[in-house]
Amino acid sequence: MGSKHFRMLVLCDFDGTICTMDMGNEILNRFTDEGWEAIDRAYCAGEIGSRDAYTQVASLFRGTRSQMLEYVSTSERMDPYFPEFYKFCRKKGVDIKIVSDGLDFYIEAILRKYNLQDIEFFSNVVVFGDGNTLSIEFPRMNDQCEKCGTCKNSVLKQYRSDYDHVIYVGNGYSDVCPAKDADLVFAKDVLYEKCKQNGTSCVYYENFHDIRTFLEKLN
Repeated sequence: MGSKHFRMLVLCDFDGTICTMDMGNEILNRFTDEGWEAIDRAYCAGEIGSRDAYTQVASLFRGTRSQMLEYVSTSERMDPYFPEFYKFCRKKGVDIKIVSDGLDFYIEAILRKYNLQDIEFFSNVVVFGDGNTLSIEFPRMNDQCEKCGTCKNSVLKQYRSDYDHVIYVGNGYSDVCPAKDADLVFAKDVLYEKCKQNGTSCVYYENFHDIRTFLEKLN
């Protein structure tokens, strides 16, 4: 595992996975006007993709970057086992990258809080404007698909040739697509149910201690 002869990559979702709460939803609850719940319901029902949802909800935000970061700092809940899991992977020569359909500013802030800022991540990007306005950009979108703001599957495919084995860890709707193309999938919540429905092989997990224990047995 992780030797120079066998290159392994772990791709991790962020909201609901590394961060045990959905920080994006928490921010929307706290800093948007009424209306985002209806947009979220349409997203969860599959009527619109996350890119459309974010574009619609951007105009509803009411808050400054500093206000949102202060809220993130006091509200975030990182999986307590993730920092140790990251150290375990570093020791074993296993690479970790984060793929998120969330927003860059709070991912960056939470990683920095735990001294994990050297982990590369891919996400949607918030551009804060004057006052309380902001816009959301999608540097990792897939022009061939209108669903996600961040196409996690395209990130997986980008790095596929660099690794012998790609592990995917996730919990939500935006994780279903990349999970189909990973060599090993750790799933919970929505992703676990979807994997069972579509026949994608997966391992159920509750936290990163479970994942580390499983990978240690692969040696």
